[in-house]
Amino acid sequence: MNAYLVGGAVRDRLLGVPVTDRDWVVVGHTVDDMRSAGFRQVGRDFPVFLHPQTHEEYALARTERKTTAGYHGFEVHASKDVTLEQDLQRRDLTINAIAEDVDGNLFDPFGGLQDIENRVLRHVSPAFSEDPVRLIRVARFAARLARHDFTIAPETLTLMRQLVVSGEIDTLVPERVWQEVHAALATQHPQVFFQTLRDVGALQVLLPELDKLFGTPQLKAETDCGQHTMQALQQSVKQQLASTTRFAVLCHDIGKGVTSSEQLPHHFDHEMAGSPLVEQLCQRLKAPAGYRDLAVLTCRYHGFSQHINRRDADTITQILLALDCLRKPDRFEEFLSACTANIEAYTSLDPDETSDELAEQLSAIDLMRQAAEVIRSVDAASIAKGQTDKSLVKQDILDARGAAVADFFAQ
Repeated sequence: MNAYLVGGAVRDRLLGVPVTDRDWVVVGHTVDDMRSAGFRQVGRDFPVFLHPQTHEEYALARTERKTTAGYHGFEVHASKDVTLEQDLQRRDLTINAIAEDVDGNLFDPFGGLQDIENRVLRHVSPAFSEDPVRLIRVARFAARLARHDFTIAPETLTLMRQLVVSGEIDTLVPERVWQEVHAALATQHPQVFFQTLRDVGALQVLLPELDKLFGTPQLKAETDCGQHTMQALQQSVKQQLASTTRFAVLCHDIGKGVTSSEQLPHHFDHEMAGSPLVEQLCQRLKAPAGYRDLAVLTCRYHGFSQHINRRDADTITQILLALDCLRKPDRFEEFLSACTANIEAYTSLDPDETSDELAEQLSAIDLMRQAAEVIRSVDAASIAKGQTDKSLVKQDILDARGAAVADFFAQ
């Protein structure tokens, strides 16, 4: 069979990155040929097959022609007459348009090898500007390959901006946007993804709540709110936090984007102002419930975490219970990690000098953890058993927890 290894498998091998998935393109064959050879067809929009032994994907060489707006608006043509070069020409970036035959020979009609050597992300053809998915894919590749010092070619950035100006980007469905956001959060430099979207004007379309943070001043004059969020996101990577926690860090200051100009650079009650905005963002992107819930809690209570020792015992108890520290201790730890990334983003401005205020805020994180342990130590079952009036049980347990927290902070 005239099959070539293509896409990420070739690119990653050339970069010295572990290859996880191998995709093949088949030239000069038909659907019947593939079925006769034992391949199982799985593609609906175009012929894609699974190898009978390896289960790797094999797709017939194809071309695409833009017919209507949106990334679904393409007419696909797959036949044995389509050449390898024609198939590679429809791909997004030159580094993804390199093929390798079974003998290891490379076929590189669009200069992908040179772009890998020069660490450049460059579009294959002007058809790049017909598909809005390519804009967010390139932003995600920029984040993934930032560790290898890749940058986006100026002419490719121009086409990305055209996708925004033309309105093509408006046709992206939320699930596709979330897929790329989720993938970008898992990289070592997720801030590059969001900064790239902002550079081409796409962030204000896809994530306007986040875009508003850039240029919005805050008390820490070294950065604006958007820059701080990116620094906090990078701290979450440094701490090797899960993607759910990284997303919470991304959303923690969204409320600052709607602060009135009269308040600036203060952001009073931005936590409460931001909570519904985070819910709105998650609903629009169709983010999973676990991501949404942690992000909303982090937005709403991260300010409290910095000053827990300034609050009374009843307030501390109520907020820890609102964070569900009893039933969801793992999520509570994720919340504390997100709060830590937020604080350490400020300390990263000057690693050699941590102010007393920031040191106090970091200590407050541990106090929250200890206070949660105190609440967990209250024997609710014994209290319930000892109360004959069952209508009072809930309040008795709450009072006991509050008293235990008060004793802890009185020590």
